[in-house]
Amino acid sequence: MKRILSLAIFVIFMACAETEKSHTETAKIVVESFYEKDLPILEKYTTEESFQAFLSIQDMFTATETETSNFKVLQETEDGDIAWVKFTTAYEEQPETFKLIKENGRWKVTERGVREKGPF
Repeated sequence: MKRILSLAIFVIFMACAETEKSHTETAKIVVESFYEKDLPILEKYTTEESFQAFLSIQDMFTATETETSNFKVLQETEDGDIAWVKFTTAYEEQPETFKLIKENGRWKVTERGVREKGPF
């Protein structure tokens, strides 16, 4: 009986555990949470400096809840703990590019360096 109970608890724990998001999934989450003004989610998937940068410009955009993002990846690359994602959305006419880093096992959108150029 104890084994069955232990196994049931383990299965429940694994079902509730959050799965790790890919760098492209993370980029989509950040874009959508930015335009929907979902600050807890935005903060969870960005580094501290990126979160502050997003906050400083967020008031210039209106919140959207019904419009789909139409997030489409144009190019992506991953090299260890750094990834780049170039994408388009329904929110902007021009493609955007995010730099992501792996922080504590989770992908997060981060700021580019002052003279840093992306791979695309």
